[in-house]
Amino acid sequence: MNQLRLVVHDRGRELAGVVHEGESWAAAARRTVASLHVDPVPVDLSGEVKEFVVDHDLVVGVRAMGRGDLPDVTRWRQSDHLHRWWAADGEPTTERVAAQYGPSIDGMTPTRMWVAEVNGRSVGFLQDYRIGDYPEYAVLGPDPAAIGVDYALSEEWSGRGLGVRVLWAWMARARRRFPDATAFFAAPDHRNAASLRVLAKAGFTPGLWFDEPQEDGSVDTVVGCTLDVRRVLG
Repeated sequence: MNQLRLVVHDRGRELAGVVHEGESWAAAARRTVASLHVDPVPVDLSGEVKEFVVDHDLVVGVRAMGRGDLPDVTRWRQSDHLHRWWAADGEPTTERVAAQYGPSIDGMTPTRMWVAEVNGRSVGFLQDYRIGDYPEYAVLGPDPAAIGVDYALSEEWSGRGLGVRVLWAWMARARRRFPDATAFFAAPDHRNAASLRVLAKAGFTPGLWFDEPQEDGSVDTVVGCTLDVRRVLG
């Protein structure tokens, strides 16, 4: 049986490795660079060879969202770049965005809100939740125990290859918060090719298409994408 191959890019070098039986892709990448102080991050996990990089310049992370972040979230949601995919949530006025996200920020719902940062600058937001906490959604997805995630990057930070990095930063945090979770799940609109590509590069596998009811009464056809936590992260 052929072993899965990977490559880690580091300052112009390409370090080739393989994934041993029972080893996660992340662990194999760390072993390949042979360092206790460096965590390679993915570039593209969708191909036959899993590509990682050691990034010495960018620090990408996620932090809990506070109400002070809502002006940024409102501005991002109002951009044409995002509004087309969130239109069913209604016009993103300051009041509506505060009403939509404020309770989750305050810990009053099962959903948690996060802000993505690159070198300390806010670049987008994410929300996550255990799918089984929303029974009307759980019947649509393949695994009620999976951790669902929705994410968005601001227009000025899109197209720079940061989506995979932001998801990876969220995944590392979610792995610690939900140690028993075996799957992460995202369901972007089937027309959102950019989001589907980012998810694939981050290690998600596309699966069932299904119709998801929206807040305004419409229905969007989405693509369920699942990440095997143990295989990818360990």
